[in-house]
Amino acid sequence: MDSENPSTFETQAEAPPPPTNNMVHKVKRNLSFQSKWAELNGAMGDLGTYIPIVLALTLAKDLNLGTTLIFTGVYNVITGAIYGVPMPVQPMKSIAAAALSNSSDFGIPEIMAAGICTGAILLVLGATGLMQMVYRLIPLSVVRGIQLSQGLSFAMSAVKYIRKVQDFSNSKSMGNRRWLGLDGLVLAIFCACFIIVVNGAGQERNQSDANVGEERDIRRKRMKKIMATMPSAFIVFVLGVVLAFIRRPKLENDIKFGPSVMEVLKIHGHSWKEGFIKGTIPQLPLSVLNSVIAVCKLSSDLFPGREFSATSVSVTVGLMNLVGCWFGAMPCCHGAGGLAGQYKFGGRSGGCVAILGAAKMVLGLVLGTSLVTILHQFPVGILGVLLLFAGIELAMTCRDMNSKEESFVMLICAAVSLVGSSAALGFVCGLLVHVLLKLRTKCMP
Repeated sequence: MDSENPSTFETQAEAPPPPTNNMVHKVKRNLSFQSKWAELNGAMGDLGTYIPIVLALTLAKDLNLGTTLIFTGVYNVITGAIYGVPMPVQPMKSIAAAALSNSSDFGIPEIMAAGICTGAILLVLGATGLMQMVYRLIPLSVVRGIQLSQGLSFAMSAVKYIRKVQDFSNSKSMGNRRWLGLDGLVLAIFCACFIIVVNGAGQERNQSDANVGEERDIRRKRMKKIMATMPSAFIVFVLGVVLAFIRRPKLENDIKFGPSVMEVLKIHGHSWKEGFIKGTIPQLPLSVLNSVIAVCKLSSDLFPGREFSATSVSVTVGLMNLVGCWFGAMPCCHGAGGLAGQYKFGGRSGGCVAILGAAKMVLGLVLGTSLVTILHQFPVGILGVLLLFAGIELAMTCRDMNSKEESFVMLICAAVSLVGSSAALGFVCGLLVHVLLKLRTKCMP
């Protein structure tokens, strides 16, 4: 017996490749670019959400911008390497809203306590498998309702950014924006038209290069190729940076080089209590529904065959906040809107967010908190344009609801979420309607 089996044992021992090589190969594949300009352009797709919230918290609550940039940059690179798609890293919006709406009793310790508590709960839900169970049980029509409400919410906020002058430090809209000027309506409209002309309504998921290759008109084919490689969002963002320096000619005098001082926060009992009640409780439903459930579903729609488990997404969100929040980095999560926005502008691989992450880390290390002086002068109308297209792209994922019953559930869920400003309330109503319709179908003769 022993003499007959040595070759078998040797084959079995040599069969599995070294796990280190496997991991390195996977990371290289996940970070590889499908198109350099397209991936760079896609990296701009989530800035319409990221910059306003970070800027508001920095101005109103003295958030450490340098630390936030470094940690969120690291998150971007790691998630890009793990998932191989433009998985976004976004601010936790409900926690940010709680901080900006409570003037004095919700500062940095409370913000970070809310982020740590939310991250811990998501980590437990993911590690125990409960999040994956929830993902399987929630009807698609309810998920689509959450996506529709979030997309429309982004789009409406974007229109507000374009039309109204914004005071981010007080989270308020002021008077109507002027037509002319370096942050006027004409500039925003021009940027929106430029992106529409270049990107159109976006690429259909089943569209292939072969379809383009069948074009008889060679001139039109060349024009489409040029349009496809033009980084419209990146061009618009660079325009905004240039205009920021033009709006304040001596802006460079306010810039100080070097990273911000990083230290571990001391969070006392009162801060834990306030953070959990005012931050974690309203944030948790949004994180579960939009940052995990909707992201997993959207990734399977946009990247067939590359669906991620709700367990892994929930765990990564939890770990991000259990580490970064202790050092004063803004509470973060993934988001369906950011994924849709980065896909809209050409992001197709993990390299897209890795570029963005590397840029954040460089800015955080070189400029630190002084970068806020540049962001404060960045034309808000241009941010509104980027956010508008991200919101519309997310809302358009809901067009696969083919039956009237599915559309009915989706629209009720979206309507309640928008009017009540609560994804949790919309989810409950949508789920209730779904159950009632199923019971009605079973009870009908």
